[in-house]
Amino acid sequence: MKVAILSGSVYGTAEEVARHAEKLLKQAGFEAWHANRATLQDIQGFAPQAFLAVTSTTGMGELPDNIMPLFSAIRDVLPAEWRGLKGAVIGLGDSCYGDTFCGGGEQLRELFAEMGLVEVLPMLRLDASETVTPETDAEPWIAELVEKLRG
Repeated sequence: MKVAILSGSVYGTAEEVARHAEKLLKQAGFEAWHANRATLQDIQGFAPQAFLAVTSTTGMGELPDNIMPLFSAIRDVLPAEWRGLKGAVIGLGDSCYGDTFCGGGEQLRELFAEMGLVEVLPMLRLDASETVTPETDAEPWIAELVEKLRG
């Protein structure tokens, strides 16, 4: 199965989690693909069969600047060939921000719903107030994602 990994990162932490997820998915036998500044055309060329989004949150619960062009392009087109594919989201944030905690991840969940993706796992929320190793903390969730994608 071909899994496209989308990522949005301000300081690089979400990028590290995305790269780690890519490695774990490849070790599990998936054809995982991740590019930091992927375009809609890049993703369509890869022809994914599932999606994983990993994003931090910035400002007042917004997506990082580096994923906004892709987010807007997908929202403008909503590729029909992706309807019904499996998807999941890892959101990074800081619970000190209350209502906007993991707001970037929530935006990607909403986009996935608009695209018609089937959410196979509830969003993983990684809290910067509680972890210094988010890529390691994500491993049990990613292992569960592997099983859901296989099922």
